Amino acid sequence: MVDLYDLIHNIQKRPAMYLGRASISNLRTFLAGYCFARRQIGIPQTSQEQQFSEFQTWIQQRFPVSSDHTWDQIILFFSQDEHTALEQFFKLFDEFTQTEDSKELQPNTTNNFIVVSGTQD
Repeated sequence: MVDLYDLIHNIQKRPAMYLGRASISNLRTFLAGYCFARRQIGIPQTSQEQQFSEFQTWIQQRFPVSSDHTWDQIILFFSQDEHTALEQFFKLFDEFTQTEDSKELQPNTTNNFIVVSGTQD
């Protein structure tokens, strides 16, 4: 079974096949339908889906926007058209996943990492 991030990368390769036309609005609709269908048939949310739920907040912090617009609307606002907004989404998505992956590697109170610093004399 293809996970969410694999699906997004497949869409990037062939957007018209999945979305009908290369459009960020169509992408958001597709992903909303994907998540809705999974919930309807009782499939639990994956860690990638949980991580992607933070994308909205990340986009709002990334762009100087203080509104209730969805991530696709914000990206579209700062893009030339639907197609370029979709291309921008994939760049931002890659940046987001790299940022989120690096957060998981950083020690915090919920991880069981032991951090050793300094030098041994």
